[in-house]
Amino acid sequence: MNKTVLLLTACSSLIHTPDLAAQKQKPHIVIIYTDDMGIGDLSCYNSGWVTTPNIDKLASQGLKFNHYYTASPVSSPSRVGLITGIYPTEWGINTYLHTRKGNANCEQFDYLDSSAPTLAKSLKEAGYATAHIGKWHMGGGRDVDNAPQIPEYGFDEYVTTYEGPAPDPLITASNWIWSEKDSIRRWERTSYFVDKTLDFLSSHKDTPCFVNFWPDDMHTPWVPEAKYYKNQKSWNKKENFVAVLREYDRQIGRLIDGINKLAMTENTILIFTSDNGALPTFDGIRVNGRRGSKISLFEGGLNMPFIIRWPGKIKAGEIDDESVINAVDLYPSLCAITGAKLLKGYNYSGEDMSKALLGIKPQKRSKDMMWDFGRNRFFSKPPQPYNQSSHLAIRHKDWKLLVNSDGSRLELYDIKKDPNETTNIADKHPELCSKLSKKVIDWYFTKRKIREK
Repeated sequence: MNKTVLLLTACSSLIHTPDLAAQKQKPHIVIIYTDDMGIGDLSCYNSGWVTTPNIDKLASQGLKFNHYYTASPVSSPSRVGLITGIYPTEWGINTYLHTRKGNANCEQFDYLDSSAPTLAKSLKEAGYATAHIGKWHMGGGRDVDNAPQIPEYGFDEYVTTYEGPAPDPLITASNWIWSEKDSIRRWERTSYFVDKTLDFLSSHKDTPCFVNFWPDDMHTPWVPEAKYYKNQKSWNKKENFVAVLREYDRQIGRLIDGINKLAMTENTILIFTSDNGALPTFDGIRVNGRRGSKISLFEGGLNMPFIIRWPGKIKAGEIDDESVINAVDLYPSLCAITGAKLLKGYNYSGEDMSKALLGIKPQKRSKDMMWDFGRNRFFSKPPQPYNQSSHLAIRHKDWKLLVNSDGSRLELYDIKKDPNETTNIADKHPELCSKLSKKVIDWYFTKRKIREK
């Protein structure tokens, strides 16, 4: 090798070394997105009717938020909101994705547009290795066989269930969400996803990693062991729920221990939350007495547990009872924390709440939060009429207004004073109701994307 080549090689090494060092300093990110977990399912949030020692320990090591909201009270749109930073109605996803006919009845598309901006795309551009492990539910499954593949959304690797394209055959023995014939049994699925997550992290220790760890627990059916396969009457019972939750908590502990054994704990942002509220609620205990449930825009369907841990960066054992965070904020906030860039050309619904997430100080929102669920007769509703909401909602400061897009069923609550939404005070604040209802109805008609039947 001549001197010129040696010099160029040395210069090249000098040029790239700072970048490699910067890459190693970027935090790993793991988002644990629990399925159908109510805020009352965790003993660090509830009065002790069930216990979740491993998740409680995570909360004691990090920062817990009391006012975190999902982007939707049901699976698919909640996931779309988190991953894109944009309200799912603006992508034409407004309930859980199912058959083509069912999607058309609900005026929604069959899958998330693969051109959408995603947190994974931004982090990948910033040098991250990316993986999706677990439930996808943003396209694919049932008779939707043309959904984009998961790598088109920015993920290098993936393992998914029936509710996604190219599901893992070990958990898809039949043409349905789960089966007795699955090689990985119903009660082993979270453990399997933990193994896959730790395998990915282990293989990419020397580069920043982003993992969507999205199990399909705590979604029904609750099947704690083989003897319950044939006992369908038990699948929604509290006894089964407690047994499945106990195992789920144990697996979250195993994930945390695995990250520690990989010596990745100190530089890993670990986020724990849920996609939407609980159903059944067992007379409200799974939602801490809040009105509503999954498939409702009352608090029980939207107000979720949220824990974030980053040792050395986030003070342990703190509780934020002031900041109001939405799932759509995670994309811009994590970009701000990591130095990744939001993809250009989009009007993001979320905002940078990184100071609150890092525990630096509580933040006040500059944007109102808005939701859309249940616009026509084809949508599922909670079994109790009291928990069935209007199909639009907006939160402005401490005010929450619910209304239908035709202006009917107007309700206003002061969430700070009345978190259980027991007293409709719309008649006492006519000007505020007029302002907020106009804003959310205008948003609905101008921003929604609709698939015609």
